[in-house]
Amino acid sequence: MQVTSSIFKAYDIRGTTPVTINEAVAEALGLAFGTQALTLGERVVAVGRDGRLSGPALGAALIRGLVAAGIEVIDIGLATTPMLYFAAHTLCSSGIQVTGSHNPRDDNGFKMVLAGRAIHGEDIQSLRRMIEAESWQRRDGGSVRPHDVLPAYRERIVSDIRLARPMKIVVDCGNGVAGASAPAIFRAIGCEVIELFSEVDGSFPNHHPDPSKPDNLRDVILALQQTDAELGLAFDGDGDRLGIVTKDGQNIFPDRQMMLFARDVLSRVPGGTIVYDVKCSQRLAPAIRAAGGEPLMYKTGHSLVKARMKELDSPLGGEMSGHIFFKERWFGFDDGTYAGCRLLEILSRSPDASAVLNELPTSHSTPELNVACAEGEPHRLAAELQALAGDAFAAPAQVSTIDGLRVDWADGFGLIRASNTTPVLVLRFEGHTPAALQRIEADMLALLRRVKPDAQVGASAH
Repeated sequence: MQVTSSIFKAYDIRGTTPVTINEAVAEALGLAFGTQALTLGERVVAVGRDGRLSGPALGAALIRGLVAAGIEVIDIGLATTPMLYFAAHTLCSSGIQVTGSHNPRDDNGFKMVLAGRAIHGEDIQSLRRMIEAESWQRRDGGSVRPHDVLPAYRERIVSDIRLARPMKIVVDCGNGVAGASAPAIFRAIGCEVIELFSEVDGSFPNHHPDPSKPDNLRDVILALQQTDAELGLAFDGDGDRLGIVTKDGQNIFPDRQMMLFARDVLSRVPGGTIVYDVKCSQRLAPAIRAAGGEPLMYKTGHSLVKARMKELDSPLGGEMSGHIFFKERWFGFDDGTYAGCRLLEILSRSPDASAVLNELPTSHSTPELNVACAEGEPHRLAAELQALAGDAFAAPAQVSTIDGLRVDWADGFGLIRASNTTPVLVLRFEGHTPAALQRIEADMLALLRRVKPDAQVGASAH
C-alpha cells in the first residue's frame, strides 16, 4: 500500500486530511495494529476520537480495520485522549485515539497504547512496514460495542480530589473535545466555572486550542479581568495538556507547574524521582531537591517520559509542552483535566491562589523557537553540534547530549535539539538575568551558525 512515510512520527501518526491521512490509511492502521495486538495476546482495543471534523469518518474506518483483524473494539466515541487512556487502563490494555492534538485544524492522526504502554519509535515504524507490505492478517471474531467511559472517569477523579475551599475559575476549552467533559468535572469537585468555548467544534472558530501559545490565552485573561474568578485554566484540542493563568494575567508555564506538583507529591512520596524534559527551566531541579526528591532530566516526548517513569517507578513527570504525568494517585498518563484538579486541590489550601503561583521561582527565558530545516537535516545538525560542544564550551559549563545539545551555566541554559515531529530545530534559552539570557543566546546561536550558516530563527509554528 502506498502511504506517506513522514506521517509516522516518533510518538504518534500525524498528517493532513485527506492528503496524507484518510480513511484508507485509518483502515490499514486498524488491520496492522489489530494484527500486532493479537500477536501479543491483546483481543480488545478501545477507540476514541477528538472533535476534529474528520474524526467520525477516520474513526469508523479505523474500527473497520480493527474488526477485520479479529479485534473486539470498545468504541468510546467523542472523548479526550486521557479518557481513551483511562479506558485502556480500566476496560482493556490497548487503545487508539483519533486526534490531531494541537496541530492545525485540517490535520489528524492517531495516538496508540499497546499492551499497556504508549508506543513510539520502532513500534510505529513496524506498523508502517506492515501497512506498506499489507502483511496484516484478517481474522474472524471481530466485533464493536459502544461504551460511555465518562461516568467512571468522572467518578474516579471526583473521588480522588479534595478542595479545602470552593474556587471560582475560568475554563477555556478552545472548542476542543475537553469542553464536553472538563467543565462538569470541575463543578463536581466544588468549583464555580465560567466557561469559554466549551462547544466542541473542529473548525475552532474562536482561537486555536493550544495553551502553550500566549495568543490563545487572551480570552482567559480578559475573563479574569472582567469577573471575580481567581484562576484561569485552558486546554489543548485533545485535552491532554493544561495551561494556567493567574488573576493578574501571568502564564504559569509547565516547568513552574511542576515545581508546585513536585512539592505536593514528594510530601507523600519522599525521595521520589521526578522526571522532566530537556526544555524545562534550570530552576526546576533545585526545587525538586529542596522538596526532598531526585530530579531526572530526560528526552522530550510524552511516550518517552512515560516509559522512563515506568522504569524508575517515578511518581510524577512533566514536559515543557504541558504534558503532566501523575503516577501517584493516578495512572501515570498525561491528563489536562486531572492535572487541573490536582492544581486546584493544592491552591485551595491558600486564600490567594495566584500569589502561590507567582511566588514559584522563575527566570528570563525565550519561548520555544524553531529553525526550519530540510527533511532529515535536524538530527544531523544536532549530532554536529554535540561533536563541537566539548571544545566550544569550557568548564564550568555543563554539556548534556541526552536530547540534542543542552548547555547549563551557573546563570542559565541554552538548548538546541531536533524535533521528532516536524523538520525543525527546537531552541530555548534561559538566563537568571536579562544579560545572562542575551549572552547564552548569542553563544548558542554562534555555535549553530558554524553548522548551519543560513539558520533563520523564528517562533514555533504550533
